[in-house]
Amino acid sequence: MKKISLLLFGLLLTSNLVIAQENEVIENIMEEAEENSHLEELAHELLDKVGPRLVGTPQMNNAHDWAVEKFRSWDISAEKQKWGEWRGWERGITHIDMVHPRVQSLAGRQLAWSPSTGKKGVTAEVIVLPEVEDSIAFQKWLPSVKGKMVMISMNQPTGRPDYNWEEFATEASFKKMKEEREKQSDAWRSNMEKTGYNHRTLPGALEKAGAAGIVSSNWSRGFGANKVFGASTKKIPVVDLNLEDYGMLYRLAESGSKPQIKVVAESKENGMVPTFNTIAEIKGTEKPEEYIILSAHFDSWDGATGATDNGTGTIVMMEAARILKKMYPNPKRTILVGLWGSEEQGLNGSRAFVEDNPQIVENIQAVFNQDNGTGRVVRISGNGFLHSYDYLGSWLDKVPDTISQHIETNFPGSPGRGGSDYASFVAAGAPAFNLSALNWSYWNYTWHTNLDTYDKIVFDDVRNNVILTAVLAYMASEDPEKTSREQIKLRNHPRTGEPQEWPEPRSPTRKGGVDED
Repeated sequence: MKKISLLLFGLLLTSNLVIAQENEVIENIMEEAEENSHLEELAHELLDKVGPRLVGTPQMNNAHDWAVEKFRSWDISAEKQKWGEWRGWERGITHIDMVHPRVQSLAGRQLAWSPSTGKKGVTAEVIVLPEVEDSIAFQKWLPSVKGKMVMISMNQPTGRPDYNWEEFATEASFKKMKEEREKQSDAWRSNMEKTGYNHRTLPGALEKAGAAGIVSSNWSRGFGANKVFGASTKKIPVVDLNLEDYGMLYRLAESGSKPQIKVVAESKENGMVPTFNTIAEIKGTEKPEEYIILSAHFDSWDGATGATDNGTGTIVMMEAARILKKMYPNPKRTILVGLWGSEEQGLNGSRAFVEDNPQIVENIQAVFNQDNGTGRVVRISGNGFLHSYDYLGSWLDKVPDTISQHIETNFPGSPGRGGSDYASFVAAGAPAFNLSALNWSYWNYTWHTNLDTYDKIVFDDVRNNVILTAVLAYMASEDPEKTSREQIKLRNHPRTGEPQEWPEPRSPTRKGGVDED
């Protein structure tokens, strides 16, 4: 009995020591995150100094170099890992000005990978697409675009977001506006179909017909916000104008005023350039061949500086790694930080990592990914791993209540099939979890827009996400058990009734931005 009592006492003492150690590390993580945060500094350096991070640009490469240097300054080993190559392109000075019937500078920007105008620029009359009966009629009209700037987007009937109408308009007025907008949108889509082209193929047809350039406006249904993506032309410039200036030009063209604009867009082609992921490592001490991965895509579109897509996710993972290195320098398992390239073109960086590192993927304990904006994390799904509640739930129990109280969980959930880099790991059968955040008007105002800048970051929420990520990584590292990869049995598809299957791994685009031979 005495031996049994001593054994029980020893076990109890050991258990209490483990709990005390856990509490101390978690308290230290919280204190460091709140009292010695580097988030504002990281955001300033990444967003204001390095700037947007379009794949294939010098800024993307500068960002990788900056991250490697920053990790090393924290005594965390890091390197750029090449996974492919991309069309090299560099944005230059852009000016867009109306020069007739009066002079006015216009708010807009050259689209990514748009051909350059050279220093002299291009001056031309602006015309709009005609209403046509069929593709034959459109082909007859096409020669008239020669030497002209062609507007290819619908002129929006209002520049006020729906929430603004809903607040101030009468119910009848709001209803009338929506009905008229829907009718106009239907007519625009129908007319586009009649041309025989769509928004992807039309620019090439206009270029072939001799257009001097293309003008678009991809409004994001928010004040001053436009979606900004890439150009598909080979020789002529493509610019996107804010709704207000686009509408003015459109009305002038429709009324017969023959407006002219001058576009100077001094971009530069840099040939094929290497593309990278930044990988940082805190080596494990007891199980170094098992891995926790802190995941965020590093690239962005370049209409702005990519603050919430995905500067915030990037600085969360970097700050969590900094704090873990300081407060938990000898993790049991290896902690990797993956800052992926070219997520925006199809999860290419993370897919390449999964494809190139099967031994790491096979031994992943957990992946924690953050992408969608500046808000505090409010949703986590088990992503279809049958026993995810057993381990992820127990880790979440250790997260401070001030943070975990906001989080809804869905266990076991269903496998994510895209949208962000966690899906690359889920497809390979590795337990990967997306830390989904509050909206903060993400879709209208910052997702891929010209407004995705430093000032949109809510640092209190981002700090919450740092603590959440660091605690989850700590608990995943300390867990004596390896996480289960057993998958749920997927139900039949609700629409088709066909059996659903677990997503399959997909290979990345290793040579991008060019037509491959």
